[in-house]
Amino acid sequence: MSWLSYNAQWVLLSTLLLGMAAGVVGVLSYWKRQSLMSDTLSHAALPGVVLGFIAAGSKQLPIMLLGAAISALIGAGLVQWIRSSSRVKEDAAMGIVLSVFFGLGIMLLTYANRMPGGGQSGLDHFIFGQAASMLRSDVILLTVLAVIVLLLVLVLFKEWKLALFDASFARGLGLSVNAMNGLYTALLVLVIVIGIQAVGVILIAALMIIPAVSARYWTDSFGKMVMLSACFGGGAGMSGTLLSTFGKGWPTGPFIVITAAAMFIVSLLLGSSKGLLVIAYQRKRAQLRKENSLQAGQVVEGGRG
Repeated sequence: MSWLSYNAQWVLLSTLLLGMAAGVVGVLSYWKRQSLMSDTLSHAALPGVVLGFIAAGSKQLPIMLLGAAISALIGAGLVQWIRSSSRVKEDAAMGIVLSVFFGLGIMLLTYANRMPGGGQSGLDHFIFGQAASMLRSDVILLTVLAVIVLLLVLVLFKEWKLALFDASFARGLGLSVNAMNGLYTALLVLVIVIGIQAVGVILIAALMIIPAVSARYWTDSFGKMVMLSACFGGGAGMSGTLLSTFGKGWPTGPFIVITAAAMFIVSLLLGSSKGLLVIAYQRKRAQLRKENSLQAGQVVEGGRG
């Protein structure tokens, strides 16, 4: 990659780690059956980004990311409140929060773009992502946060496995399942916060959902699924970012998602655990063995006759 600038190499490293972090957190969402929650919170983060810009008066990434985190956490709290205080189901509550917060974010974005310097602030990049627009300080911050996410999943791997698959046994061992659920929400928000500038609020959820689902077609093991999802997510993040550098002003998010989708199609067809072509081949072999067994039985019967 010597033909890439020094900053571009840092950007590639950050999107590699971002994809890996999104992939492993996506596995947690998959087994908690809350994949839509990532989409909800990513859209809910947009108002916080814009409010952070308005409060700072300029593009100050730490302040904007803090605003995104607060906004996403408020969105998560509202989903739980709507679900617990009414007869509205969880998916409907997520849809309500997603729509309202994203609409509010677009309204605030329109206002911010009319502020002095707002049109040149690059706020629109938070919709679809533009990794090339990140400064070196931004890249370092996002890289550090992505490493923190990966370490929290790795260090607490056994605890995650217990909390996801046997909550009663986990409580019996003294593990606080509520604390693990709170940490899961925090990790989800953190991945969204570090990914919205590179991938965008609309598409960051896809980077968590697609690699995890792709990994499921290759294995039934939770540990292997985490590793595969991290590889798929990191590969999609790095490849999509690299592709977006070939054009001027090309948004990063769509290229990352398309790359992840290509990996999903391959997994869907050729995955060793549940791939459609693999299953069809196995069924065909089983049918041939059955037919051969029947033919052999008929030959034996004919010989006896």
